Amino acid sequence: MQRYATEQFDGRMVEEEKLFLLLDIIRYSPSAFNLQPWKIKIVSASRIKASLRPHANDQPQITSCSHLLVICANTELEALLDKVLEGMLQSGVQKQVVEQYATMIREYISSMSAEQRMSFAREQIYIALGNAVNGAKSLGFDSCPMGGFDPAAFADVLFLPEEYVPVVLCAIGYAADSPPPKMRLPREDVFF
Repeated sequence: MQRYATEQFDGRMVEEEKLFLLLDIIRYSPSAFNLQPWKIKIVSASRIKASLRPHANDQPQITSCSHLLVICANTELEALLDKVLEGMLQSGVQKQVVEQYATMIREYISSMSAEQRMSFAREQIYIALGNAVNGAKSLGFDSCPMGGFDPAAFADVLFLPEEYVPVVLCAIGYAADSPPPKMRLPREDVFF
C-alpha cells in the first residue's frame, strides 16, 4: 500500500548494504523452470544516466535516481538450462531426476521461435520487476518501474552484449515527491 511509482528522486544514494539486499530479493525471484532469463545492468554513474535520459523520453527518474536497473532479456535458454541442471546436481538432486527434467525442458525450449523466447523471458522479467519494486519499499526506499525507452539505444550506450535485450527499467532511490492517492479497481472488477 505504500509503494508507488516515484516521479522524482532526491539524488541520495541507496546504501550499499540495502542495495545488495534488494539485488538478492530480485535474484531469488521465481521463474518458469528456474531459468532466470534475465541479466540486470546496474547504472549509478551520473554521466551514464545523463547519456541514457534522452533515450527514455527525458524522464527525470533516470538522472535523479540512486541506481537505474536495466533489466534485460536473455533468450539463450539452453545455456541457462545448463546452469540450472548443474545447480540441481550440486544440490544433491538425483542424476536420473535431473536427466528427466533436462529432457522435458530441452524439448520445450527447442520448439520455441525467437519471438516466443523473447515473450517467455519478458514474462519472467516482470515477476522479477514486481519483486524489485516491492522489495525496495520493504527496505525503506522507493522505486519506479519504467517503460518508454529505446532498448537499442540503451544497449548501445551501455555496450551490452547483443544477447541481452533491455526490456524494462527500474529506478531506485529516495523519493523527493509524495505519493498520489492510490487508485485501484474495486475487488468486484478484479476477481470473479
